[in-house]
Amino acid sequence: MSKNPFIDEIRNKAKSKNALVAFPDAEDIRTIKASRFLKDEKIARPVLVGNPENIRKVATENGVNIEDILIYDSKKDEHRNDFAAMLYEKRKHKGMTQEQAFETVGNPLYYAGFLLETGIVNVVVGGNVSSTGDVMRASIFTVGVAEGISIVSSFFIMTFPDKMYCFADCAVNPDPTAPQLCDIAISSATNFQKITGVEPKIAMLSFSTNGSAEHDLVAKVQSATSMLKEKAPHLQSDGEMQLDAAIIPSIGERKFPGSTVAGKANVLVFPDLNSGNIGYKLTERLAGAEAVGPIVQGLRKPYCDLSRGCSVDDMVNVAAICSLM
Repeated sequence: MSKNPFIDEIRNKAKSKNALVAFPDAEDIRTIKASRFLKDEKIARPVLVGNPENIRKVATENGVNIEDILIYDSKKDEHRNDFAAMLYEKRKHKGMTQEQAFETVGNPLYYAGFLLETGIVNVVVGGNVSSTGDVMRASIFTVGVAEGISIVSSFFIMTFPDKMYCFADCAVNPDPTAPQLCDIAISSATNFQKITGVEPKIAMLSFSTNGSAEHDLVAKVQSATSMLKEKAPHLQSDGEMQLDAAIIPSIGERKFPGSTVAGKANVLVFPDLNSGNIGYKLTERLAGAEAVGPIVQGLRKPYCDLSRGCSVDDMVNVAAICSLM
């Protein structure tokens, strides 16, 4: 049991899916412990990808039994030739050769991606050892970007005992354009609703509320908000607005009268990575929120990138959340 009721709820929801989750950074004791926990608690069915001998050595040295957990050897498994052919077809227009494709899918990040692409597993969770750049390349090369979405981004679920928010993008895109901000908002709202069951209310954040300031940075958020309302009229959204106007009802009514979102927002879209990354860490460190993520979004299928500083609990939670996407 977690101390956070939201985490308990997510883990219980994931149990009903009991998804197959592949871990490509498997020669890491955190992966092995998370896999053992997921299996024992019936939250998901873990699949390890990598060198079986090395993985079992780490497990044995740490006293973790993984005899009942499936391991794919990315360099020797029977699917490698098929996956190499698929990668070659996807990347030959970029100059990739068949030999390069075969070598590339021997990398567990790519092998796991094709396990996901072909439906052998339901989710991939990596990045506890590999860099974000390597994970993102593998995910885009294998499963690709979702139809109608221009950018891969990320979100955090920020949880308090009595409420939760979705923060985006806090980990991937340094300075998204207005169309990209629009797509980040759509992806975030869609996933927030899938995971929590709560109707999303999107605030497009800025240092200005409803035209209170004029600046190119404000104009970008205003433009993104207009695009969002046109592209996704089914979603409740508004902007530009300051953070206090987004989440405090009395301030929202005063600064943005008539808005259906101001004061009630639960999906907060930051204008750039500076504000997003600082914002989630302030909320976590000073306000005591639990930050769950980052969760990668905008891909055709759930291929998630962890922080290399993640804990075993983080890995379990991300696997559970991705099972619901």
